[in-house]
Amino acid sequence: MVVDQLLNFNFAAVFALIGASFYVVTYYMKTMVPLRIVGIIANLFFLAYGYFYPSYPTVVLYLGILPINIFRLIEMQRLIRQVRDSSSTDQSMDWLKPFMTKRTYKKGDVLFRKNERAHEMFYVVTGKFLVSEIGVTIPAGQVFGELGLLAPENRRTSSVECVESGGVLTITYDKVQELYFQNPTFGFYFLRLTTERLLQNITRLETMLAQRELAAGASAAPAPAPERKPAKRAEA
Repeated sequence: MVVDQLLNFNFAAVFALIGASFYVVTYYMKTMVPLRIVGIIANLFFLAYGYFYPSYPTVVLYLGILPINIFRLIEMQRLIRQVRDSSSTDQSMDWLKPFMTKRTYKKGDVLFRKNERAHEMFYVVTGKFLVSEIGVTIPAGQVFGELGLLAPENRRTSSVECVESGGVLTITYDKVQELYFQNPTFGFYFLRLTTERLLQNITRLETMLAQRELAAGASAAPAPAPERKPAKRAEA
C-alpha cells in the first residue's frame, strides 16, 4: 500500500514537473496556434498529475480548460483553411463573417467619404453601394473598405454611398490586426486577398480609361468630306 502511494506520488511529481515546464513555455509563444498546442500538452500532464497524486479539484479544473484550448485551436485552424481556400478561388470573405457585426443602410446614406479616417471594412449582404469617384457598383457578396487598413494614415481612398437599401457586415481593423497577431498565416492570406483585390481595381480603372480614350478619339475625329458629284457637260 505504501509502495503504491510512493509510486503514485513519484509519477505525479514527474507529470507535474513536465506540465509546469510546458506551461512556462506558453509564455514565450508569439502566435496562437503553437500556444494552444503547447497548452493542450500541459493540460494533459496536469490531468495525469491530478489523477496520480490524487487531486480531484485539479482534475476537474483541467478537464474544464482542455476543451476550451481544443476548441480554440480547431477554430483557428478552420479560419486559416477557409482563408487559404478563399485565396485560391474567388476571393470570398465568408470566413470573416463570424467576426463581423450587422448594420443596415437606406438609399442615399453615405457610408464614408474620401480622405476620412478609416477604422473598419464592409461585407455586402443585401443591397447595392456605389463608389462615387469611379462609378463602380458594389453588389451583394463583395467586400469594400479593406484598403483603408493599408493606406497611409488609414485614410479612405474613395467615397461610398448606398444606392439600394440593404445590409452589411462590418469588422474593425483592430479585430483584423488581432486575428493577424494570433496567427501570421492568417495575415499572409489576408494580405494576398487584399493585393488581388487591388489589382482587380487597377484593371477595372485601366479598362474604363481605355474606353474613355476611345470615346474621346471617336468624337474628335473630323467628319468625312461630302462626296462631289461630277459636273454635267453642256450639250452642243
